Amino acid sequence: MTPSETKSIVTLSLLAAFVDGEKHERERAEIKRIAEGLSQADGLNLPTLYQDVLMKRVSLASVAGELKSPEARQLAYEMAVCVCDADGTQSEAERMFLADVRTSLGLDASAAAFSQQAEEIAAVPVAATAAAASVPAAPKSPDTAELDKSILNASILNGALELLPETLSTMAIIPLQMKLVYRIGQAYGYQLDSGHIKDFLATVGVGLTSQYLEQAGRKLLGGLLGKVGGGLLRGLGNQAVSSGMSFASTYALGHVAKRYYAGGRTLSAQMLKDAFSGVVKEGQSLQTQYLPAIQEKARTLDAGKVLSLVRGA
Repeated sequence: MTPSETKSIVTLSLLAAFVDGEKHERERAEIKRIAEGLSQADGLNLPTLYQDVLMKRVSLASVAGELKSPEARQLAYEMAVCVCDADGTQSEAERMFLADVRTSLGLDASAAAFSQQAEEIAAVPVAATAAAASVPAAPKSPDTAELDKSILNASILNGALELLPETLSTMAIIPLQMKLVYRIGQAYGYQLDSGHIKDFLATVGVGLTSQYLEQAGRKLLGGLLGKVGGGLLRGLGNQAVSSGMSFASTYALGHVAKRYYAGGRTLSAQMLKDAFSGVVKEGQSLQTQYLPAIQEKARTLDAGKVLSLVRGA
């Protein structure tokens, strides 16, 4: 993939992030931070791309014209779909945008099928919370050792998903994090809906769209994202590029959620944010210890069954 194609894929992802015009200022700030943080790639000035998108100095047509290879066009579309689905199922504006992207890139019906898969993955946490709405509240004194084990297992799984080259694997990380928070709240007697879970993640500092952009952007710029070029083995060989933030952020979300719901949801927004920041650092230090388990998990994952994985987690 050429540098021009990489730049165009990132630009299209940013266009997708802002297409519905409903991003909270907090999420916009996170996306800007991600652009600045990923700006080390040769030939890319992501903060400038971010400003170009916000100021509407780039168009879909101009971006599409830079995507020459079929692989680059397909990957660009897949990333745009996942950005639109990162914070939940697509809005009407996002659906129209993605239809325009398919037309501009000359993609066939398989592209629409990919969009449907991503939609189904994004909808899983919503479906899970809706199905559980009538279930009696769980005991408020859960087995904390079992909760710790489930948090670690979820962190290892998400760290493994980060190593896979397929875009849907990266897409699955956010729904799995939401399901983890839901299960922890349920363990302490709280029946949470998807809106509460999204608010909780946003409060601690995990923007859904920005988190996907960070995960996928890091993999894309490191040459790890896409279905060609070595796939999983290449990912395992370039762990330094993929920093393990999925492991650390999932670990932190789980433990901060456990602290929050065990304490009766009394922690302030600032206390949650501070706690999350501290536990992320703990998770980053543990990631090296659990790297062999993450890599082994990645070897056993079937990227073609991501939806089943999310549903069954």
